[in-house]
Amino acid sequence: MARLWQDPSKFHPSEWATANRMQHVSTESQKSRSECMIAESWRLLDEIEKATQKIQSDVNKKIEQRREEIKFWKQELDNKLEQIVHETEVLLTFKNRLERALESCKEPLVIAQKCLLYRQRRVGIDLVYDEVEQELVKEAEVLQGIIALLGHTLEQTNEQIRQNRSAKYNLEMDLKDKFTALTIDNYCARLTSNTPDIIYADNAVKTEGNFVSPEDWIDFSNINVEKADKQRNNSLALRALIDNILSQTANDIRKQCEVVNVAFRNRVKEVKDAKHKLETLLAMVMDESASQEKNIALLKKAIADKEGPVKVAQTRLEARNHCPNVELCYDRVQYSLMKEVQEINKNIQRQDTLAQAETELKGLSRRQLSLEEEIKVKENSLYIDEVLCMQMRESVYINNF
Repeated sequence: MARLWQDPSKFHPSEWATANRMQHVSTESQKSRSECMIAESWRLLDEIEKATQKIQSDVNKKIEQRREEIKFWKQELDNKLEQIVHETEVLLTFKNRLERALESCKEPLVIAQKCLLYRQRRVGIDLVYDEVEQELVKEAEVLQGIIALLGHTLEQTNEQIRQNRSAKYNLEMDLKDKFTALTIDNYCARLTSNTPDIIYADNAVKTEGNFVSPEDWIDFSNINVEKADKQRNNSLALRALIDNILSQTANDIRKQCEVVNVAFRNRVKEVKDAKHKLETLLAMVMDESASQEKNIALLKKAIADKEGPVKVAQTRLEARNHCPNVELCYDRVQYSLMKEVQEINKNIQRQDTLAQAETELKGLSRRQLSLEEEIKVKENSLYIDEVLCMQMRESVYINNF
């Protein structure tokens, strides 16, 4: 009967007890594993937190180091920019000095050339290649050489200014980038896990593209600094050269100008002395001409005074030649008359001095004309040198460039 009432689908009490034990064991095992997992998770979370804090702290330090590096190079670039800007401004003043010096040389050159042209108007023997002309030619050559030198130096200065501005531009662009980078890194340094505007950026982690190495980054700014230093040093050297050129050229122009002026003064004195001597000679010739004219007048009067006696003597001889026969005697009267005629004729013949005197007078007249012409030549030369040239040269004044 007991077997008839036992349901085959029911478990045995021992199985029930075993199943309960198994549930307990399994639950305890699961609980144990879960506790281990929780402990491991806490350890891992703590480890991750510490690692995250450490790496973030390290990144913060590196950001700060980077900011200091950028600040250092920014300061270097700022210093070099200030130096190159100042140097360029100073060089521009030297450029202005060069331009003024170049302009100042034009008038003296024009005056020297005008003096040479004016002196071509000298005439006669005064058209001489004298010391004045030699020094004027030298002055024109000196001025032309100086103008060429100043022009070449001005070209060098313009090129150096261009190089300075190129270095300035590179520094400004580098500074602009440094300012942007510093702004970005300052922003990064302020970021924390609690900053409200932080985001996920999946594509932010990349190293390809336009990234450069730290060495290249340093080299780039260093090259800009070195270029600025090089151009500044070149500019300093050029300024020293310009200063020397301006000083030397001003001295050369002044020296040659004074040499020309001294030559002019000496030449004017020399021509005045020559003119004075010619005027003395002219006065002497004119006095001599007056004396010769008086002499000719006396000679003519003397000849005229002998015409009566010679006519008387010759008339007497002519009359006595008509004596008849033996009365035509070569007596003492005849002898005396013939002697008188011969003596008078002889004295008259001696009066050919009149022709010589007249010849000398003509010579003196020619000499007078020649001296007067030569005096006019000297007056013309004095007018050219003393009035046209020397007065024009008084406007030449060479200041220090």
